[in-house]
Amino acid sequence: MASYDDFIERVKEIHKIGAIQGHLGWDQETIMPPKGAKSRSEILSWLAKEAHSKLTDPKLGDLITGLENSSNLDEDQFSNVREMRRKYDKAVKLPSQFVADYALARSQALVAWQEARAESNFSKFQPHLENLIAMTNKKIDYYGVSSTRYDVLLDEYEFGMTVADYDPLFAGLKERLVPLLEKIMEAKKVNPDPNLPAGAVFPVDSQTKFCEMVSNAMGFDFDAGRMDASTHPFSAGLWPGDTRFTTRFDELDPFSCLYAVMHETGHALYEQGLDFNHSFTPRGDAVSLGVHESQSRFWENQIGRTPAFWKVVLPWFKEHFPESPDWTPEELNKIANTVEPGFIRVEADEVTYNLHIMLRYELEKKIFNEGLSIDEIPNTWNAMFKEWFSIEVEEDRLGCLQDIHWSMGAFGYFPTYTLGNLYAAQLLETMSEQLGDIDEIIESGDWSSLLDWLRPKIHQQGSKWSPSDLILHATGKNPTPQPFIDYIESKYSQLYNLG
Repeated sequence: MASYDDFIERVKEIHKIGAIQGHLGWDQETIMPPKGAKSRSEILSWLAKEAHSKLTDPKLGDLITGLENSSNLDEDQFSNVREMRRKYDKAVKLPSQFVADYALARSQALVAWQEARAESNFSKFQPHLENLIAMTNKKIDYYGVSSTRYDVLLDEYEFGMTVADYDPLFAGLKERLVPLLEKIMEAKKVNPDPNLPAGAVFPVDSQTKFCEMVSNAMGFDFDAGRMDASTHPFSAGLWPGDTRFTTRFDELDPFSCLYAVMHETGHALYEQGLDFNHSFTPRGDAVSLGVHESQSRFWENQIGRTPAFWKVVLPWFKEHFPESPDWTPEELNKIANTVEPGFIRVEADEVTYNLHIMLRYELEKKIFNEGLSIDEIPNTWNAMFKEWFSIEVEEDRLGCLQDIHWSMGAFGYFPTYTLGNLYAAQLLETMSEQLGDIDEIIESGDWSSLLDWLRPKIHQQGSKWSPSDLILHATGKNPTPQPFIDYIESKYSQLYNLG
């Protein structure tokens, strides 16, 4: 199969450039000296142009066309051809110089966002955001609009998903989550949640060691990856044998770091579990961000926010924070699951988390479908937040500057987090049916059976199937929000004795 061999060699070259881009991006967010920003932006721009040139090579297009009509491909090979067809058809619509300019703008915007967030000063980020939104609108025009402009962006992160899919999904979730939140807030008036003691300090070094123990117990291979600090936690599967993730630290709140680590380790386990036999090909890539987020949210919430989890890690916690109160696992779990409307999405509880996603979704719809001006974004965000969460946003750092996504041009990304929550609950439901009591497994301290279940059903499948087909193969059912609704209502009714 000479033509397939030529095709796959070209595909691997494109993926290897992407791996280099990922490595430089990781470095930019972690250890790059500030004066390296200008050159780094230029290099990333050049790499984007090179990758685009290879992806849009007419010869590659001819190879894809020829292979689509071949009857000699196995299922894995066909998945590579299918995914490259989708990538090629989109890429050829974008001029090469636009791709380079867009990469440069994103790189510059990231540095500006880091500074703006640190100073809580939206005006410092605004010109970069204006440029990125203008360029994103240009990209939408290049791709072409068949329904709404925002649909074009949503499709980039979860193929096939549109406003027509998300609007009823979010409306249905909001209909169930808001009353649940109201019941919980009433219950808290009678039985207030335990809190971290005022003035208690949890040193960064101790947090680092504790979180590394948890990540290792989850199955992360530190010989094939590393953990670092960054402004916003993220993970990066650079290439086989090198998967990295980051966290951030708050000496007054060890839970912020812990659950960021569990979340990012979940992502990293997916990357480490991809089939090495398909490295540097679409078949060897994670299938979608929604599925990716299912892995992070599964470990962060459905494993990490349970009494069984705290029974295992409490001795580690006491070892690293000997000055902490003499908490029980149940008390620590209650602190970890405290429901309280707050500003920061990544620190939100499971009940309010999806409301954070819905806010960003609605705001992005306003930007791209209704033409909301950039200078109106902070006030619009703050007004929506006050309406939805009943609290005032006092500074941009707690509002529209908190997330990294816009500085990366990742408009349309946020809804995948909710999809991840839904997929995770459905996977947990099936896992419980097949493995037995999950709490018993967690409490044993040996979580390998959980990872062993996810490896063949999710991780090793890569992009063999579409996201919805992957969930269908793994659970025997099409994706549905019902398992998540059942999970969230059951869990928090028990935690808050709602009856």
